[in-house]
Amino acid sequence: MNKKPASLMQLVVAALVGSGLASTIVGLAFTRYITAATEEVRSQRAWKERSVAELLGPMNIQFDRTKRAFDRWRDKNLYLEIKVIKTGNETIRDLLLTKGHLIPPELVNDAGKLVEHYDVWLELFEKQREGKEPDLKSQFTFAAPEGYPFPSEAEAHFKEKYREYWTQLYGGN
Repeated sequence: MNKKPASLMQLVVAALVGSGLASTIVGLAFTRYITAATEEVRSQRAWKERSVAELLGPMNIQFDRTKRAFDRWRDKNLYLEIKVIKTGNETIRDLLLTKGHLIPPELVNDAGKLVEHYDVWLELFEKQREGKEPDLKSQFTFAAPEGYPFPSEAEAHFKEKYREYWTQLYGGN
């Protein structure tokens, strides 16, 4: 069989069709990649927004509230102990336990330290109060339970992550 060589025009048309097809395939692949990357960024942003709104923000304000109560502490003060410190401790512990899916992975160990401290503190509080109305002669649970000091570094890490996410999401300080 004798084949006739392709004309220049046929070669050009074939090249254009081939490159057009290749461009279309590359374009579709690139579009899919960009779409997937965009969805991933949106998903990460949405998770960070939830983490800030439902976990880190509420924890941050409770950390601040309990610190201010400790700073005001002068004498026995049932309101500070029961309404501010106990409520703050319970709130932070409960946030960590119920919003665990919003804890940044690098803070899981810190979360465990905080939960452990708050569990021990609340247990000691209950033992000292025995479910009764406390009176001014009752011993106070203000000090860190022996062997379970407040994990200040864990608190600092959560506060840092809150500021980091806030800045990433909304800018500013």
